[in-house]
Amino acid sequence: MLKRAIAGAVALVTLGSGAALSAEAQATVMDRDAVALGTVSVVDTPSGMAHVLISLTNVTAGVHAIHLHEIGDCSADDFTSAGGHISEGATHGVLTRDGPHPGDMPNATVQVDGALQAEFFLPDFDVTGMLRDEDGAAFVMHEGADDYESQPAGSAGPRIACGAFTN
Repeated sequence: MLKRAIAGAVALVTLGSGAALSAEAQATVMDRDAVALGTVSVVDTPSGMAHVLISLTNVTAGVHAIHLHEIGDCSADDFTSAGGHISEGATHGVLTRDGPHPGDMPNATVQVDGALQAEFFLPDFDVTGMLRDEDGAAFVMHEGADDYESQPAGSAGPRIACGAFTN
């Protein structure tokens, strides 16, 4: 019985370390004044879903749209260099028939202290194929909330923060 328990523990450790070797990408998020706000990481999980962890500070309080964008470039003053949402042929928003985009996430609420700690699971997302492709990808935060249906980006307003994922 003890041998089985030890074998089970070894199997769990092996599975756990295998999950740690899954594809991962991390971005340092900057505001329009090039001030670092924190980080976003996206990791593929053994279930096939991507796990997103967001840790930001000094962000304007309120509800903000957050998305993963198709190009890993935050060089434009308004962050339009990050391109559109990672769409993979889907329509934007969970309230649309052919949506959502794989990189659409729920709105994030930033507290009055400017902190945002959030995590999400993305069921139709692949870190290697969507974030670590030839032109990379970016995390973008918008000034307002996403209405989850307007095209192409949910009427969320200007982009206020961006982070390019490193490979």
